[in-house]
Amino acid sequence: MSDNTLIRRALISVSDKAGIVELGKGLAAHGVELLSTGGTAKMLREAGLEVIEVADHTGFPEMLDGRVKTLHPKIHGGLLGRRDLSEHVTAMEQHGIPPIDLVCVNLYPFKEVTSRGCTFDEAIENIDIGGPSMLRSAAKNHAAVTVVTDPADYAVVLDEMGKNGGATTLATRTRLAKQVFRATAAYDGMIADYLGGREKTEHAPFGETIHLALPREAHLRYGENPHQKAALFGQFSEVLEQLHGKDLSFYNIVDIDSALRLRMEFSDDPRAVVAILKHNTPCGVGAGDSPRDAYEKAFETDPESPFGGIIVSNQVWDLPLAEAVDEIFSEVLIAPDFTADALALLQKKKNRRLMRWHQDKMPADELDIRGVIGGFLVQGRDTTLEALETSKVASKRAPSADEVAAMSFGWRVVKHVKSNAVVLAGPDRTLGVGGGQTSRVDSVRIAIDKARRRELNLRGSALASDAFFPFPDGVELALDAGATAIVQPGGSVKDDDAVAAADAKGAAMVMTGARHFRH
Repeated sequence: MSDNTLIRRALISVSDKAGIVELGKGLAAHGVELLSTGGTAKMLREAGLEVIEVADHTGFPEMLDGRVKTLHPKIHGGLLGRRDLSEHVTAMEQHGIPPIDLVCVNLYPFKEVTSRGCTFDEAIENIDIGGPSMLRSAAKNHAAVTVVTDPADYAVVLDEMGKNGGATTLATRTRLAKQVFRATAAYDGMIADYLGGREKTEHAPFGETIHLALPREAHLRYGENPHQKAALFGQFSEVLEQLHGKDLSFYNIVDIDSALRLRMEFSDDPRAVVAILKHNTPCGVGAGDSPRDAYEKAFETDPESPFGGIIVSNQVWDLPLAEAVDEIFSEVLIAPDFTADALALLQKKKNRRLMRWHQDKMPADELDIRGVIGGFLVQGRDTTLEALETSKVASKRAPSADEVAAMSFGWRVVKHVKSNAVVLAGPDRTLGVGGGQTSRVDSVRIAIDKARRRELNLRGSALASDAFFPFPDGVELALDAGATAIVQPGGSVKDDDAVAAADAKGAAMVMTGARHFRH
């Protein structure tokens, strides 16, 4: 069989009618006979095109409220019959089944209908049967049949027909066939998840199945270590646009994810906020009147760790910030945008990756999925943030406005530090970060030690803890170092001892009732 297959007859039946008239006209210009159904046929006729109704082609009427119209041997025989097998050709001729060389179908909008809220009966009526059947038949026989389901491919097919005398190439048909099976698999998975999730409750919020239909975006050089293979799947590049630098590594992508999630905690903060991360953990976070001011506060928290780290700004990356950052090597810089002069300076180092973040394309309602032996753990993202102004004051003394501001800053950051996590903070900066330890008191020691080695003044600072204090020792260490306010979830059998330790020093303690543990 020739690599190129001439298109003589096409069947078009679409829910999304964008671009369909242009496709129909392009096919007709090549002398292609058009078969169609319902609204699609009406639209093509109104555009002046000659169209044969599928019911007239099959000799069998559309019935059961449109549920049966293309489920007919004359349709599927025309799609599945192999042109290179004489017995297939003979059988098709005996039964009056002309070949169909192109199918253009997109499916009922099941996701759109169910996402906006609908009755169960409406959902059922939006399960497409004939569409996936035709797509799969055509894709199976892509050696001879061109199958199109994405409007973005209409122009591609027409262009190829123009270059090949009305024919398409096997390479294009193969690509389109693979796309079809991905689309129908995702469609079936979506329906299965909807039906399996109808019994969800507050205590059982997940359905019976989870189907992930994610395209591969890139092969990565390696994973966490050089001997591990890795790839990136999903729509990462829709959210983050790389402006400069080498391809992203596995670690880069993990760190970028952490940086953006930390950045989102400050979405309602009108100040410039800059965060520095290393190995998936914040080194320092600062807020100020300008991005450079914010960066300098973040950097001062821990000047040793940021080398080779990730830096994210919530505001446009300007030249003063670029000049400050240029003094050290950073793997990835992230911002909503970069000024032209900042971009020109930062692009001088070829190994530095520059990423423009499109916040409007951030996906909503993501699941947090982790692989485990034999399966996956699934949970909702930790996107909550408690208002400290209305949280429980456990101590005798209530915190001052400055202390609330410092606690709030540390509370936003501590969610993103490996547990046991603590953050010493002021109203506009981190002062010491400790986490990833097997005891909370050790994390407090690390945070204090980091601040003291930087000669940062902890007097009047606030300590944020991601989970409760099992003993009062961590509280006592922080207060002795100069902290005057503590925010923590509470919930320990030793809560009274922790509160007593705060009261003994005249400190304020707030309990949010919600923890933010991060393994």
